[in-house]
Amino acid sequence: MDRTQVAIIGAGPSGLLLSQLLARNGIDAVVLEQRSRAYVEARIRAGLLEQGTVDLLEEAGVGERLRREGIPHDGVRLAFGGRVHRIDLKAHGGRPVTVYGQTELTKDLGEARRRAGGKLLYEAGGVAVSNFEANRPRVSFTLGGVRQELECDFVAGCDGFHGVCRQSVPPAAISLIERVYPFGWLGVLADVPPIADELLYVNHASGFALCSMRSRTRSRYYVQCPLEDRVESWSDDRFWDELRSRLPDDYAARLVTGPSIEKSIAPLRSFVAEPMRFGRLFLVGDAAHIVPPTGAKGLNLAAADVRVLYQGLVEYYRNRDSALLDAYSSRALQRVWKATRFSWWFTTVMHRFSDDAFARKLQIAELEYLADSSAASRAFAENYVGLEFRR
Repeated sequence: MDRTQVAIIGAGPSGLLLSQLLARNGIDAVVLEQRSRAYVEARIRAGLLEQGTVDLLEEAGVGERLRREGIPHDGVRLAFGGRVHRIDLKAHGGRPVTVYGQTELTKDLGEARRRAGGKLLYEAGGVAVSNFEANRPRVSFTLGGVRQELECDFVAGCDGFHGVCRQSVPPAAISLIERVYPFGWLGVLADVPPIADELLYVNHASGFALCSMRSRTRSRYYVQCPLEDRVESWSDDRFWDELRSRLPDDYAARLVTGPSIEKSIAPLRSFVAEPMRFGRLFLVGDAAHIVPPTGAKGLNLAAADVRVLYQGLVEYYRNRDSALLDAYSSRALQRVWKATRFSWWFTTVMHRFSDDAFARKLQIAELEYLADSSAASRAFAENYVGLEFRR
């Protein structure tokens, strides 16, 4: 039986980042991933990083390409009721956000781990986690047709919403709190220049739209759509026409269209599992919580979890002090629920939920107040750029 200090389930950004940070502090870890490396590195996901996430990536030694290619944004624009309002993130929130695709971030982290000789086991099937309530957790898996077992001190469940780690917890020991939204986001990635130099969020009578980007030549656009819609029913032309119809006239006039590279429909939900620790098993990122993408919090919350867990593990191995590990769930959940609140609020004011005229009027009133109140703008900016970390 092989042994490691920390078994990390999942080779997405959170698993790779945790592995990298632990390695730089002399802690041995093995990363197990059921998918292939090519699949993991090709997944299209988030692209907006809080400064706290950027700082953590720098601490992990993987910030070089991010510094070179990332695009800092000092503001964000909201379109509603015939007007476009810009919120100055640096003035109201004290720092910018950075556009850098999760796909590129995953590649950076994976390359850093491979250069350092990190143990990354892709295409590990049938992963099972056991004995995590005791002092010697075990992870079993199949690799190359051979069943193997790994003994460890701790297990980090970075394996996403559908992963095995949360499912391994006895139902009586965990609470699952969820809200499912009655619509989805149809997203298109295309090699066309962005419509603007900052993100544009649109509240429109026909539904929400978002104009985002991955680089100065690659754009990511979204429109709200019914949950029952299928990607196959959305041709590129239909998508561009629908997006254009929801944009303010001056933005619609400069929209550049082109063939889609990727097109998908994502359902929206708010989901939190409590607690986030079970003996020596720790849930991280999407394994423990999901937020609507409206506030760009998913990847950043995962990085915040990693920050708390890695600090606790370093303190444990360096000083045999488990206080930070013992506080992992409570510390992480404080941030999770604040981000969940913000993402829920931003989703409710930007999307069309029904034909209710009263609800529509309230949305516009809320957005007008946000635009006209410096206090409201400050509260928005503080949440959007990411709340300060407190130990």
